[in-house]
Amino acid sequence: MTATLTKPTAAASPAMDPRTRLLLEGPIIGTLLRLGAPNMLVMLAQASAGLIETYFVGQLGTDALTGMALVFPLVMLMQMTSAGAMGGGVASAVARALGARRRDDANALVMHAMLIALVFGLFFTASAFLGGRALYTQMGGSGASLAAAMTYSNWVFAGAILVWVFNSMASLIRGTGNMRVPAIVTVAGTVLLVPMSQVFIFGWGSMPGLGIAGGALALLAYYALGCVALGLYLVSRHSLLKPTLAHLRIRWVLLADILKIGLVGTISTLATNLSIGIATGLVGSFGTAAIAGYGTASRLEYLLVPLVFGMGGPLVAMVGTCIGAGQRDRALRAAWIGSGMAAAVAEVVGLVAFLWPHAWLTLFGHEPEMLAAGTLYLHTVAPFYGFFGLALALYFASQGAGKLMWPVWGNVGRLLVAGLGGWLALKAGWGLTGVFVAQAAGLVVYCVVNASAIMAGAWFGPVRWRRASAHQSKEGAMLAP
Repeated sequence: MTATLTKPTAAASPAMDPRTRLLLEGPIIGTLLRLGAPNMLVMLAQASAGLIETYFVGQLGTDALTGMALVFPLVMLMQMTSAGAMGGGVASAVARALGARRRDDANALVMHAMLIALVFGLFFTASAFLGGRALYTQMGGSGASLAAAMTYSNWVFAGAILVWVFNSMASLIRGTGNMRVPAIVTVAGTVLLVPMSQVFIFGWGSMPGLGIAGGALALLAYYALGCVALGLYLVSRHSLLKPTLAHLRIRWVLLADILKIGLVGTISTLATNLSIGIATGLVGSFGTAAIAGYGTASRLEYLLVPLVFGMGGPLVAMVGTCIGAGQRDRALRAAWIGSGMAAAVAEVVGLVAFLWPHAWLTLFGHEPEMLAAGTLYLHTVAPFYGFFGLALALYFASQGAGKLMWPVWGNVGRLLVAGLGGWLALKAGWGLTGVFVAQAAGLVVYCVVNASAIMAGAWFGPVRWRRASAHQSKEGAMLAP
């Protein structure tokens, strides 16, 4: 059993792949845009998969839309954990291995990533089947809306392994600096998802419609086809990673290299979804229509995650590769530049939603109470989306650096402010407005903690809160070996 990571000598080091060299030597803004464009496309397409499904399910009525809103935080927890948290751990491990020219370790990470995907996929399936009803009831589900939630949940989580394997393979490929292949596969799958969702939900010809269960089946078919396509690429001659049968043995040090980032990132992802889940429960006291309105509006916040990950994926690869190669000053510059770009995109989305909330909400329903609750959320929280974009991008950059403690604390702080603040707001009689103000305050806390910690040197040693940010990059570079 191998106890340490492979450290090839200079003579034995393989030639550096052009994609790796680009991450180490290319212009930061140009490289991030070049890699971010296809990655943002893939994330938008993946988010569109859920939106397409929501659009069709919304035509089944408010109960079906409410049922999906109840399940949505758990579905997003699975997707964000597999693609962002554990997926970030996978991409970071691959990027750092390639940056240090440990090609054999990078190849072996493929099998270890698949093993993690299988275990976590089974865990999500078991958790949803055993605890789903209690969770959705606690969040305010009852009657027809609870029945719809259970139908959708059982079908989606029966295929949780497909979601995990798909996102793990995409993360392996992104870790090499290749954002194009996951983009092509995801966009092509999303194009197919549109007719599949319509046929499975409403039927076609003599084929009966399956209702909300059809939406879940169409989504699983999308992930299944994507798994086949990404798998074929990984074993092709075009892939930078070359997994072989020799890599089938477990190397605990490689598992730890992924899990030390992925598990910590999972805590942060859990905090994000708990914030939404708790808010859903608080909103539930105002009725089914309010849940549907908040659930529909907060989907826009969830949409920011793949948008920001469009820049975050390249940040994981660039920061991880630079850290692996000892280029810490460049890693920091990339983090701030990429995070600033992500914050700008998120803020634009928030301002558009603030100004024209019905343009988003009426895509999914027209009930007045639903529109009122959704509009109140977007008027209160959406202007603060820029804070969320900056915090989330810095989280992804921290994944690449292998330093996630402070981003996790920032997200836990967000959870406490949003959850406890929302509860206190209801007790004080401030209604839905108070709940949503607490949500906005949580986003600000998340951003301030992340940014302050990185400026104070969290990536390179003990945090020094009085350190001048202007000297951060210089001091970080001096700590490099």
